[in-house]
Amino acid sequence: MSYFDTHAHLDDEAFDANRSEVVRRAHEAGVTTILAVGVTAPSSEQCIALAEQFPGVYAAVGIQPNYCAQTGEGDWDRITQIALHPRVAAIGETGLDRYWDYTPFEVQQDYFDRHLRLSQALDKAFIVHMRDCGDDIATMLEAARSRGPLRGVMHSFTGDEALARRCLDLSLYISFAGMVTFKKSEDLRHVAAMIPADRILIETDSPYLSPDPLRGKHPNEPARLVHTAACLAKVRGVTIDEFGRQTSANARQLFGVP
Repeated sequence: MSYFDTHAHLDDEAFDANRSEVVRRAHEAGVTTILAVGVTAPSSEQCIALAEQFPGVYAAVGIQPNYCAQTGEGDWDRITQIALHPRVAAIGETGLDRYWDYTPFEVQQDYFDRHLRLSQALDKAFIVHMRDCGDDIATMLEAARSRGPLRGVMHSFTGDEALARRCLDLSLYISFAGMVTFKKSEDLRHVAAMIPADRILIETDSPYLSPDPLRGKHPNEPARLVHTAACLAKVRGVTIDEFGRQTSANARQLFGVP
């Protein structure tokens, strides 16, 4: 069985001491493809370096909303340039966040719009971070769709069924991370059960959000994706082999990787 971890912060310092071992354990667990996701310009460049170093690793480049206020002169130009690298499979992580107060909201909106436009210009998928701002996200995505087709994923989805359907209507994919396995996440599992088979993805968001039965054990890592896959396969009434094949095929379709 082969799994695709569609969101891992593989450049995070939590992996500095044993990154090669983390990738090896992922492959041994069947997680043969990993999307290493940048959150700043330097982080994005590190993700590209990891994609060049490790087979099966691809990069996403962007500036996560909580880091937008920290951007230096030329950082956005760096993103637009490195986005052309052949190992870059996606733009992001981008989006909006009303939970933390690290970046003024209008600055977040400006950068989210930039990422969406870059995605459309390059025909590369975008990755959306969303926290406590579902309506804001959907409104900006609907505006972006008026310019052209959207190709993207709602990462680590925690919204309700209504928001999920709104995103599906925009032709987006929906990705679930470890919190869908938590005991109190019954409502989120209900949402995961109704996502069409060809639009669902899985991720670790490592080093965060270790799934049950490893909840609270830090750092999370791509090998632990199998626990989230098993939970969702059960919720959706399919075998884990079938679910693994489907989500991997979905990811390859979205990100355009072999």
